[in-house]
Amino acid sequence: MRANHKAPSLPPDIRLMQAVTALLLAAFVLASAVLALRWFSRLPVFAIRAIQVEGDVSRNSAASLRANALPHLSGSFLSMSLQSGRRAFEAVPWVRKAQVQRVWPNRLLVKLEEHQPAAYWETKAEGADAQSDAAVDRLLVNSYGEVFQANLGDVEDEDLPVLAGPKGSSAAMLKMWQQLQALSNKQQDGVDRLDLSGRGSWRVTLEKGAVLELGRGSEEEVLARYGQYMHVMPQISSRYQAPVLSADLRHADGFAVRLRGVTTLEKPGKAR
Repeated sequence: MRANHKAPSLPPDIRLMQAVTALLLAAFVLASAVLALRWFSRLPVFAIRAIQVEGDVSRNSAASLRANALPHLSGSFLSMSLQSGRRAFEAVPWVRKAQVQRVWPNRLLVKLEEHQPAAYWETKAEGADAQSDAAVDRLLVNSYGEVFQANLGDVEDEDLPVLAGPKGSSAAMLKMWQQLQALSNKQQDGVDRLDLSGRGSWRVTLEKGAVLELGRGSEEEVLARYGQYMHVMPQISSRYQAPVLSADLRHADGFAVRLRGVTTLEKPGKAR
C-alpha cells in the first residue's frame, strides 16, 4: 500500500508575507491601470470639440452660456464628470435644470430648461405681519412656485404680481394667487400683490388699488370669503358710485368696506 504524504504547511509568517505580497501586487496593478486610464483619457484626441445646446434658450445666448458655464467645465470627453457639467450649466442665470450627455467621439449634448417667471418674490422679514411692507430682497418665482435669482431687468416688461410671505411659502402662495386671480377676472380686476403673514393671515392688493384683508383660515375658507366679496362689491360700488379703497373680510357674518368719500359696514361680526 502506497502511503499518502501531505506537503508540509508553510509557517504562518511565510503565509502572511505571501498574502501581503499578493495584495501589494494587486494594488500596484490597479494603480497602474488607473494612471494609464487617466493618461489615455487626457490625450488630445479626446478633447471636447463641440457643445450642442437644446431646449429653452430664450433668455441665454451662446455667449452668456460660454461665459458662465465653460470656465467651470474640466476634463476631457472621457474624464469630465457629467454631474459637475450639469451643475455648471444650472449655475447659469435663468437655467432651472440641465442634462448633460456625451455624444461620441468628442461632443457634449446639453438640454436646458429655463425658469418661466410667474411672480416677483419678497421674503417677509421675521416677525412681519401681512400689513407690513418689510421684506428682504426682491427675487422671482417660477411657474413651479420655486424662488430663483435673476436679473430683474429681464422681466420689467412683463406684468407679474408680487408675492410676499415667509420663507418656504412661495409654492402655496403662487397657487393661492392663481385661484384668487381666477375669481378676480370675473369682475375685470386682478390681484397685483398678495401678502401672507407668519401667522397665516392673507392680504390682497388689487390692480384697481383696493386693499383687502382676507384673514386666516383654510384655503377653501379664504377663497369663499373672497368669492363672496367679488360677487357683492359691484353692486355696492354701483350704488354709491365710488371706488373701493379697502375692505376687511375677517368678520364672521360679512365684511367692512371703505369707499372713497363713503364709509359703510356690511353685517359686522366677530373678526377672524
